[in-house]
Amino acid sequence: MTEIEKADPAATPPAPPVPAAGPQTIKAIPVRHYGRYVTAVVAVGLLALLVSAFARGRVNWGAIPDYFFDDQILTGVKNTVVITVLAMVLGVVLGIVLAVMRLSKNPVTSAIAWFYIWFFRGTPVYVQLLVWFNLGIVFEYINLGPIYKDEWSSFMTPFLCALLGLGLNEAAYMAEICRAGLQSVDEGQTEAAHALGMSHAKTLRRIVVPQAMRVIVPPTGNEVINMLKTSSLAVAAQYTELLRATQNVSQTSGATVEMLFLAAAWYIILTSVLSIGQYYLERYYARGSSRSLPPTPMQKVRAQLTSLGRPKGGMA
Repeated sequence: MTEIEKADPAATPPAPPVPAAGPQTIKAIPVRHYGRYVTAVVAVGLLALLVSAFARGRVNWGAIPDYFFDDQILTGVKNTVVITVLAMVLGVVLGIVLAVMRLSKNPVTSAIAWFYIWFFRGTPVYVQLLVWFNLGIVFEYINLGPIYKDEWSSFMTPFLCALLGLGLNEAAYMAEICRAGLQSVDEGQTEAAHALGMSHAKTLRRIVVPQAMRVIVPPTGNEVINMLKTSSLAVAAQYTELLRATQNVSQTSGATVEMLFLAAAWYIILTSVLSIGQYYLERYYARGSSRSLPPTPMQKVRAQLTSLGRPKGGMA
């Protein structure tokens, strides 16, 4: 070291910088969810016990496929679908009318709609079916003047009892669903339509109802599925639907429990078909509210099949 460097420390050249260490690899340790494993084992164990109990029970499982496509069973399935569709049509049409009446500024029509909804929602549908079926005790004849006149028992058939009992009860629930859907549309759009000279009926048909369908469709689909299952109560009106058909077969075959399982299988099939239709209907009405529509079941399957051939890193 020179004398100048000893006298002036600032003249000493700085030490070369230490090179920075490279990025360290992070070792990710997955969290162990032992509770999930225990829950899965318990659930599988309970399911195995349930299956084993039914397998050891005195159930003639062969009777279910033997009668699955029996003529009486298929007639009951057809009647169940028919009464479900017609009762829902009656419920939806009358429900829309009641919803409009409920939202009306006329206090008389609004009160009538409120009373109808209050009454039919407050009484069980099974009681309503029994009332329609036994009204012949009160009214001996039905007289509509020159249009129609006959005995009440001849007029009020089991089919008509089931249709009125299920359809009129459903109208009370559909009225509230439709009212909620109509109220979900901004009032400014109605006011703008009226300012353009559109009538109230045209405003509902062209502006309000198409937008309200996004709110109305999902619960309506649930009501259709619920109506399919509620149609089993039509046995109170002696209507031969699926449950009554299986009961008739069980009386001749002696397979009571087996026919109940058969009815449950048919109900599951029908509700599954309706659920698929509900999914596509909701997807159709979601076009204006979602940037991307949810994938269809076939699109999900194709996506899963496509991803099977790719490496885990996601590179092709």
